[in-house]
Amino acid sequence: MKRSYSGPMPAGRVSPAPLFLLYTALMPHPLAHAVEIVTTVLAVAGMGYFLAALVAAWVFLHHRRAPRAEFAPGVSILKSLKGLDSGMMDAFRSHCRQNYAGEFELLFGVASLDDPAVAAVQQLQAEFPRRAIRLVECPQRLGANGKVSTLAQLAAHAQHDFVLIDDSDITVSPHYLERVMCCFAMETVGLVTALYRGRGYGTLPSRLEALGIATDFQAGVLLSKMIEGGLHYGLGSTLAVRREALKNAGGFLPLVDHLADDYELGARVARAGYRVELSAEVVETGVPAYGWRGFFDHQLRWLRTVRDARPWGYAGLIFTHGLGWALLNVLASGLSPVSLWLLGLSFFLRLAQAMTVGAEVLGDHEVLSNLWLLPLRDAIAMGLWVAGFAGNTIVWRGERFVLKDGKLKKSESAG
Repeated sequence: MKRSYSGPMPAGRVSPAPLFLLYTALMPHPLAHAVEIVTTVLAVAGMGYFLAALVAAWVFLHHRRAPRAEFAPGVSILKSLKGLDSGMMDAFRSHCRQNYAGEFELLFGVASLDDPAVAAVQQLQAEFPRRAIRLVECPQRLGANGKVSTLAQLAAHAQHDFVLIDDSDITVSPHYLERVMCCFAMETVGLVTALYRGRGYGTLPSRLEALGIATDFQAGVLLSKMIEGGLHYGLGSTLAVRREALKNAGGFLPLVDHLADDYELGARVARAGYRVELSAEVVETGVPAYGWRGFFDHQLRWLRTVRDARPWGYAGLIFTHGLGWALLNVLASGLSPVSLWLLGLSFFLRLAQAMTVGAEVLGDHEVLSNLWLLPLRDAIAMGLWVAGFAGNTIVWRGERFVLKDGKLKKSESAG
């Protein structure tokens, strides 16, 4: 039985637009009422999430202002390279310009000396002749994850008791090593990681991804740290680790088939009995100038990786889409005053969270100018979250894989 209502509008309701008339005409009354209730509950829960993320950001800011211990051990920085990325040379130079009291070296690993990145490393050696910079050929392919295969071979050449891994496009401040390595002053700390912001390059999808990194993903990291009493995983922006902790966690070899090697390394160090610490430092990564296809492939890869690593956490992302649920509630309730009030409050809290985490915690100067894209970004993110449940296939570096239990397997449908 379809609902057909031609009487006067209930008190307190605004006359709906044609879209809402179609909705009320086609939606069975009990189902329409259920959708209204569910979206109301989820919109309110989403506002609770925004408030909790704000609290987590304030807690992090408070701890970041605390005095830091003085500790500057020797550290080997390992970088796995494949090809040339935009802004890579500037990222390399930022690592060479460190105000660090201890010794450090930079080790660059390539699968082949024919790789275009070799010329970039040689240029860096010429620009910084006093820095310990070495290029190492790592020809063995030990698993599906080429980055970890290179790191496993590169680690054998490291001279110091601490190793630090970050991606080739990570740009850091002159105080990067100082702020990361001082966390190891506590002997219980086995691994240190860092928040990061994205730098978009021109295209709308690139800007949307950078906005999501600053206003959504990093907020989730801060909230998980507060709720779980610390971090229990690592972020690929920075993975600094004690050799002893790395050894007790099994080293790099068990990770050669894992996609989320950063997450898994941090998790294994935590399970080995060490603390995972979040540094006060915030680094910057470049977001490629995606087209829409590349953007969707990358977002789905990230989402399905999270779902595989933290299934309950992924399901809990339902509460992070508060603005999307508030918009759906407006539709489900036929523009009721309560739904409009919920939408306004949700939007206000979402903006507050975005500005606090993105602008204040991360120092992302692009956030404020891109805030007008937030509703579009959140709507797309909500749809992608749903799509993340629809399979285990991902696209990585142009190849199609099946992801299961954190490990990669070449898809049989890859053509």
